[in-house]
Amino acid sequence: MIAIDRMSIGSPPAGFSFARTGGGAEGEWSVVADPTAKTGRAIEQQSADRTDYRFPLAIHENFSAKDLIMQVRFKPVAGRVDQAGGIVVRFADPDNYYVARANALEHNVRFYRIVAGRRQQLGTSNIRVTSNEWHILALRAEGDRFTVSYDGVVLFEVKDDTFGDAGGVALWTKADSVTRFDQITITTLP
Repeated sequence: MIAIDRMSIGSPPAGFSFARTGGGAEGEWSVVADPTAKTGRAIEQQSADRTDYRFPLAIHENFSAKDLIMQVRFKPVAGRVDQAGGIVVRFADPDNYYVARANALEHNVRFYRIVAGRRQQLGTSNIRVTSNEWHILALRAEGDRFTVSYDGVVLFEVKDDTFGDAGGVALWTKADSVTRFDQITITTLP
């Protein structure tokens, strides 16, 4: 569990570095007070740059694994182009990784691989994603199998072997999404 409750409000989240896939402005990541978060604090991506092909990343430093379960509680707060939040696994660099994401404007959860900066959809599920409410997104990566869950329900499983090595993990948003993240847990698998 990443200890958001020990991070300073108004500062970038400790233990993270930041990058962006695509164009537009860099993301603006900060720890904010949120009485609805489990510890009263959340990590928020605040930049409202409307560049469509723009994916701000908050990369958890000093972590690498191949097989893991990553789960995050997230809340889409605002955005006209998108209201999305996601989790990245097997992060090699800002242009090569897997991401599971949920979008409150499109009402779907999708799984992509990003190869050389290009997004390729591998799985999808149409499901209601509400704005300004907390949801739980989870991604299990084990070998070439990826299982995506939303609010405790498994939505789909896909197989892909594009990124077979250990890699980092990150938080992800899209375009002008202002999204909060809480209760980030990472469990490595044997």
